[in-house]
Amino acid sequence: MPARRPNVILVMTDDQGYGELGVNGNPWIRTPNLDNFYRSATRCEAFHVSPLCTPTRGALMSARNPLRNGAWATCWGRSILRRDETTMADVFLHNGYATGMFGKWHLGDNYPYRPQDRGFEKVVAHKGGGVGQTPDFWGNSYFDDTYFHNSEPVAHQGYCTDIWFDEAMAFIEASRDEPFFCYLATNAPHSPYLVADEYADLYRGNPDIPEPEFYGMITNIDENWARLTRLLDDLELAEDTVLIFMTDNGTSGGFRPDTGMGYNAGMRGKKGSYYDGGHRVPFAIRWPAGGISGSREVRELITHMDLLPTFVDLCDLDVPDHKRWDGVSVAPILRGERMDLPRREVFLQYRQSTEPPHMWENAVMTRDWRLVGGEELYYMPADPGQANDVAEHYPDMVRRLRIAHEEFWAEIEPLFSQPCPISLGADEENPTRLGAMDVLGDVAWNQGHIKAAQRSTGRWAVHVERDGHYTFELQRWPKELGLPIDAALPDEESTAIAPSQARISIGDVEATAEVPAGAERVTFEANLTAGVSELEAWFLDPDGEERGAYYVYVTRE
Repeated sequence: MPARRPNVILVMTDDQGYGELGVNGNPWIRTPNLDNFYRSATRCEAFHVSPLCTPTRGALMSARNPLRNGAWATCWGRSILRRDETTMADVFLHNGYATGMFGKWHLGDNYPYRPQDRGFEKVVAHKGGGVGQTPDFWGNSYFDDTYFHNSEPVAHQGYCTDIWFDEAMAFIEASRDEPFFCYLATNAPHSPYLVADEYADLYRGNPDIPEPEFYGMITNIDENWARLTRLLDDLELAEDTVLIFMTDNGTSGGFRPDTGMGYNAGMRGKKGSYYDGGHRVPFAIRWPAGGISGSREVRELITHMDLLPTFVDLCDLDVPDHKRWDGVSVAPILRGERMDLPRREVFLQYRQSTEPPHMWENAVMTRDWRLVGGEELYYMPADPGQANDVAEHYPDMVRRLRIAHEEFWAEIEPLFSQPCPISLGADEENPTRLGAMDVLGDVAWNQGHIKAAQRSTGRWAVHVERDGHYTFELQRWPKELGLPIDAALPDEESTAIAPSQARISIGDVEATAEVPAGAERVTFEANLTAGVSELEAWFLDPDGEERGAYYVYVTRE
């Protein structure tokens, strides 16, 4: 181990699948800089994450399965990492590292779940699960947006991916004299597929490419990757920096399973699927001073939950008290000291709902086998495309994997009823803005849903941090717009509403008020006692039909 602990840079892109790199056989995409990095790095060819972004991010940060850590969905109040989880950034900060996070967080936008509450000292990020979603600054559209610097909105000029790399590189340069951990998580190439024409034009007109802009976004990432690696060379940091490239789930825009259009490296499924195309992703790591490089391939099954324990070993980190990890250290495998891990089963499961997953909507993985939905069995060495279900030929293997999952389910099922309540009245965030992406029930997760007046459930899990006097401001639009509740934006997608009443309930407080014409908000006041509760906030139409308030600003006075 070198005298100084190594720096760690973890770059993770959004919705880019295993097949969206030239080095992985894609005949059309242009990723020369990432391809060169792959050739100089250790590549984990059986690296798996969760099939969706929030479950991957929560498991990556905590080394624990999404059904344990609470972040099993992309909204619905279930895209929040439990307060008592110890994160990767917590561990690095505990060991004296400078810590920075840039881009997409998607594990909670309110205290105590924001990245700056979870061990990151420097944060530049959008909110929600993507630029332009309901929690994000209104009107963000990938270009010339307003992003949040440790929750303070700051206007930027330029394209989102360029900005994330700019900010990360500034952090790296400022932290060059101390060990640092930099988590750079781009929102690209997540939809909407928006990029400058100079990148999309490289692929437009090719009938084999489903989404030219999606490919263009990846080529832009590749150019930014080159900028990052040049900076490390210029600062003479490359030798003693653990540099990782990975993605968060299978492809969203590079392959169409129904027609076979695009490229998916022969895998079945895409983002959201329990087949390997949904969760096998590219992963490459290089640390020259630590003996991890040299164009080497690792074939052992490795997952996102293994990274935190692995960093602890590679960087010789002291670990604060934490819950039992589901991941294991793969440092000996990355160093070439051993070839495989002890036998284990890995459980993949999520659900796009406030309610927990059904028991057998899942996949159970081992090095060689996949059990999908509790019934379909695939032997991966002979059938990497998962075309031949061999369950009837190997009933003992089906039984073994089902029993393993049943035992896992018995452990985690009692956790399902535990909410991840958003804090109200905390000194760290006062006022608190609640949004329709985090409601328990029907969500309006995108700003387009707000414009169209899509109905949502006005119910949030909350934790009143302190006894006190609170105000509740129910709004249709965020404060940065300054629009009345009954106003519509001047575009054809915007729909006006004309509620006659508003109501709230929390604990033993229930109240109703009239909605004056032209009012920006309806304000309620209440004395609250500290504790976990549910807040309901609704607008009522004249006919008595309800819709959840899209934004609620809660202030402890």
